[in-house]
Amino acid sequence: MTTHDAIPARLAALKTATTLELKAQWRDLFDSEPPPFNRRYLESRLAYRIQELAYGGLKPETIRRLERLGEELDGGDRKKSRVRADQGRPIIGTRLIREWQGVEHVVTVTADGFEWQGRPYKSLSAIARAITGTRWNGWVFFGLRNHRRRPR
Repeated sequence: MTTHDAIPARLAALKTATTLELKAQWRDLFDSEPPPFNRRYLESRLAYRIQELAYGGLKPETIRRLERLGEELDGGDRKKSRVRADQGRPIIGTRLIREWQGVEHVVTVTADGFEWQGRPYKSLSAIARAITGTRWNGWVFFGLRNHRRRPR
């Protein structure tokens, strides 16, 4: 059995590891304290790091190319490079479906915001308010974000 044969098993084990175990692995693999991000982030970064150590990382020319592309997008501004351009919005054209009091409501994601019943809206919260008559977090109403954070 080669060292590489154990990699798939290590990656699969990440899914069943506790958050405390993931954080311990982070300390071992990165030699630093884990960031306060969610479990999915820890799993994905640990999976990448395990493969990077076993198979090697990106080639230097690939890293330089990615850095050049990033600078073209953000002009070298480090603050901009940390902000997602889409701010986590669903892809344009995505249809969000929510049933409320027996009526199915379909919202389409547009380039400028959202469309519901043929009318444009800037936010999902405005649509949720129009549907329910009360204030809602639109992301929660349409199931795109949990209302309560999961305990760590």
